[in-house]
Amino acid sequence: MTSYVVMGVSGCGKSSIGAGVAAALGARFIDGDDLHPPANIAKMSRGQPLNDDDRAPWLALVGQALAQGNTVVACSALKRAYRDQIRAQADTVFLYLRGQRETLLARMAARPGHFMPTSLLDSQLATLEPPAADEAHVVQDIEASPAQIIAGFLEGLK
Repeated sequence: MTSYVVMGVSGCGKSSIGAGVAAALGARFIDGDDLHPPANIAKMSRGQPLNDDDRAPWLALVGQALAQGNTVVACSALKRAYRDQIRAQADTVFLYLRGQRETLLARMAARPGHFMPTSLLDSQLATLEPPAADEAHVVQDIEASPAQIIAGFLEGLK
């Protein structure tokens, strides 16, 4: 059974779009932020970007959650290697939420109490490897409404 990851950098709307996709598909939704170990949250809260070693146990948990099937996870999945690690555990289609830096910064600044500071956006954008043609994915622009993004993703699955 296929599972789904709503991916992109911080501020792109992964959590809200992921919850909407899960509702539309009758799937369970997991916010990938909830799977991070406390050390990762603390590191990001201090304005320090995660490295591959930091992300490895988190990605393993994401993959395990997806392997249960009928699941949507909001997960940055910034590098192809991270998506490969996830796909090794579960048949996964990615919804890549693409956005402009200015829009992302404005959204991040408007999130009260979130652990991810705006100072980390540029490191995420530098790390981002958009999905390649040989990866099962659908791209949606974050300038569209949530309803349009979800509908576009569902249409893209056909």
